[in-house]
Amino acid sequence: MKINVAAAVVKTYVATKNAGKLAEMRAIFAGSVLELETYADYAAVVEDAGDYVGNALLKARAIAAYTGMAAVADDSGICVDALNGMPGVLSARWAGGHGDDQANLDLVLAQVADIPETRLGAQFVCAAALVVPGSDNGTPGEWVVTRRLPGRLIRARRGTGGFGYDPVFVPDGFEQTTAEMTAEAKDAISHRGQAFRALTPFITEALA
Repeated sequence: MKINVAAAVVKTYVATKNAGKLAEMRAIFAGSVLELETYADYAAVVEDAGDYVGNALLKARAIAAYTGMAAVADDSGICVDALNGMPGVLSARWAGGHGDDQANLDLVLAQVADIPETRLGAQFVCAAALVVPGSDNGTPGEWVVTRRLPGRLIRARRGTGGFGYDPVFVPDGFEQTTAEMTAEAKDAISHRGQAFRALTPFITEALA
């Protein structure tokens, strides 16, 4: 499901260098006011806020400050019941190195290897943020929303789509992993799709 806003196109920078995430966001916002671009000189922000909302705002604020233009960002991860909600905000670096999907998956699967199937509940969480510099008499405008996709882990990878933990996550009410879904089907239910669609009214107000 795509976001549609009847307004002129506005170039907006995205605080990510994750190719998979950028492709998802472009698909979600196709036909909207936002023409998403990465910022070539973007230096990764230290995500030390300790929660999804704080980290999303840190990244969006940094890009808005660097470019002087509107910026969107998200912080997302997977929370596993049997791991007391971890990896959480550490999802992208759970195995130590940032963005090593294979190592992160291997570690999570090893950590739940002896956990009963009934305790493999999990949820994807996403906080999506929009920062517009110079709004309201020079004060940056900031908006952020959080959405979740509940489901469960499986023990063996299935599917080649998506990225991150998609190959081992089955949403509630589905039999496919999010890596087995088409991009359109995944975007319609995903935590990221939900979050950025919920941000639409604020985008319309700020940028239209």
